Amino acid sequence: MISLVARGIASLAGRMATRNPRLGKKIFDLLKRPKGITLYRGEPAVPMMSAKETGKYMYGPGSSGIFTRPSTLKEAAVGRWFSNEPSAAMRFAGRGPYGWKPMHWKKMWEMGGPSGYGYQKGIVKKLKLSAKEAKLAGLVASRVSGGTFGGGRGSIPGYYVVPKSTLPRVEKDAIRTAIANMKHMMGLKKGGLAQILKV
Repeated sequence: MISLVARGIASLAGRMATRNPRLGKKIFDLLKRPKGITLYRGEPAVPMMSAKETGKYMYGPGSSGIFTRPSTLKEAAVGRWFSNEPSAAMRFAGRGPYGWKPMHWKKMWEMGGPSGYGYQKGIVKKLKLSAKEAKLAGLVASRVSGGTFGGGRGSIPGYYVVPKSTLPRVEKDAIRTAIANMKHMMGLKKGGLAQILKV
C-alpha cells in the first residue's frame, strides 16, 4: 500500500516537473530528503545536581581519580547524551527499591515503603532530530567517547551527543515515563505493553 502511494506521488511529481520544472524539482528533493530520527534520554525526575554541576564534578578540573581524568569535551557533553533505543534510556530513568524479595519486606515497611527504600522516580525525554543533526550528534559522540559510541558507528552504536541548540526541543515522553516508574516501583520485568514500546 505504501509503495503504491509512493509511486503515485513520484508520478505526480514527474508530471508537475514537466509543467513546472522548479516546483517539480522541489517535490523530488523533498522525496529524496533523508528522514530524521527520534532519540531518548532517561534521568532522575529530581536530579541531585544540574548537568553543569555534574559535568564539573565528573570531568572538570580536580576531578582526576573520581571517574576519569579531566576532559572539557566530556564535561560539556553531560546532559546531552541520548539513545535511539527507548530501552537504553530506561536504564537511567530513576531506579527501583533495593529489593522485592521477602527478606526486604520488613526493612521496606520500616522505611515507609518503596519510596523510602531506594525507589526513585525517573523521567524519559525524547527529541526529534533531522538527518543532518543526527549525523552531527553521532560524530560528536564518537569524538567524546574516543570512538566507543557514536550514532551508527563505534563498538557500541546508537548513542548520540545532541547539539546544545536542539535542547529546547526536548519533550517529556509521558507514556514511557509512566511505564518506567511503574516497572521500577513494582519490580516488573520486560513484557506486555513495555515490550511493545521497547522499554
